[in-house]
Amino acid sequence: MARKKQNYPLIEGLEITTLAAEGKAMGRWNDVVVFVPMTVPGDVVDVQIRNKRRRFMEGAVVRFVERSPLREEPFCAHFGVCGGCKWQNLPYAEQLRFKTEQVRDQLTRIGKIELPEIAPCLASAETRYYRNKLEFTFAERRWMTYEEIAAGEAIEPAPALGFHIPNMFDKVLDIDRCHLQADPSNDIRLATKRFCIEHGYTFHNAREHAGLMRNMIIRTASTGEIMVIVVFNEDDRPRICALLDHLAERFPEITSLMYVVNTKWNDSLGDQEAVCYRGKDHIIESMEGLRFKVGPKSFYQTNSRQAYELYKVAREFAALQPGDVLYDLYTGTGTIANFCASRCAKVVGIEYVPEAIEDARVNSEINGIGNTVFYAGDMKKVLSDDFVARNGRPDVIILDPPRAGVDEPVIDVILRAAPERIVYVSCNPATQARDLALMDGMYRVEAVQPVDMFPHTHHVENVVKLVKRI
Repeated sequence: MARKKQNYPLIEGLEITTLAAEGKAMGRWNDVVVFVPMTVPGDVVDVQIRNKRRRFMEGAVVRFVERSPLREEPFCAHFGVCGGCKWQNLPYAEQLRFKTEQVRDQLTRIGKIELPEIAPCLASAETRYYRNKLEFTFAERRWMTYEEIAAGEAIEPAPALGFHIPNMFDKVLDIDRCHLQADPSNDIRLATKRFCIEHGYTFHNAREHAGLMRNMIIRTASTGEIMVIVVFNEDDRPRICALLDHLAERFPEITSLMYVVNTKWNDSLGDQEAVCYRGKDHIIESMEGLRFKVGPKSFYQTNSRQAYELYKVAREFAALQPGDVLYDLYTGTGTIANFCASRCAKVVGIEYVPEAIEDARVNSEINGIGNTVFYAGDMKKVLSDDFVARNGRPDVIILDPPRAGVDEPVIDVILRAAPERIVYVSCNPATQARDLALMDGMYRVEAVQPVDMFPHTHHVENVVKLVKRI
């Protein structure tokens, strides 16, 4: 028997009172929390509920009764359909205020530890065109918006090169102009799509795993260098060469032109070979006179200019002395390690990805840095009491883990190593708060600095300084 369709209510005149997690906003109806995306505090809206739970509901706006005086006009034509930049309708000062409150709430509610005054979220100097990396997806048919469907006009199906619709792996919104990455990013993407259509290239169908064109990655560096990676679904060498030759001729400013043949069902490229077709196999980023090699699989903070501000905060909190031994855990390509190396005697970096560690070593070499040593492997297996004995007890530890935070066995080793100071950099204040609670018996939080790496989104980076209790 088919499940009976739910008869969800239409709520009229709901006042949006505050921002909430994941870029949503919320109001209350009959003492029940109602989450409504694409709204801001002060909006009064009619909302069609589409998801109902015991403690909350979620819905979509069907009519604005009154628009908030806080509301700003979104600058992107794709706002509301594309899954990114959900806070374009909110003044930047309000975005920063909420990110500060988000950090305070999570550290207090989850960590339940004593905190100093939390500094206001550090603003990004650039709120548009700040990303140095974007990934695009080819699709056989573009996503049609609800407005287009409701208009009832006949629309011919067309291919897409753009971003995935949120929570839909096989639906892609065709992007005209994206405001996240500086020129010539938009021109390169549009020229690629145009060439493929004109020359009969097939676009990917994710459900059937068919179609030549799969993905495209564009990386731009603060040095002006540009890397373009095109991902194909089969090794059709004549078509691959024709497209890449066209891009090389049309955009001579591309310094690294690469391609990947990925025949797997999923889009992950970590286990795939990236072939250098023209130019170098990397681009160079620059920060405070240091040069960093960024390869096709390298991790580098996607907001280059704000990454410098983030690392300056981490270095300041570390308060390094000339004789100190610094451990940089989850070091990635060694950016923080090399950035701090001149302030201390020795830096020990650990990272799970072997290719990243190779980049870290290269980055030390090209910058003439001789006091770093890097290890690749699972943090739980590499960082041990014996490892600390061999490499020297750390005076300072900098942590920059993935969103899941630090594994408890790693925290146990850190506590036994007993550094004087710990600097915890996190992209997820919730898991950061959990980890801070585990260290609270031995360390107190001395400073907290949120940093905005991703304007117009709810994401926030947070740096915490911990010092050993006396």
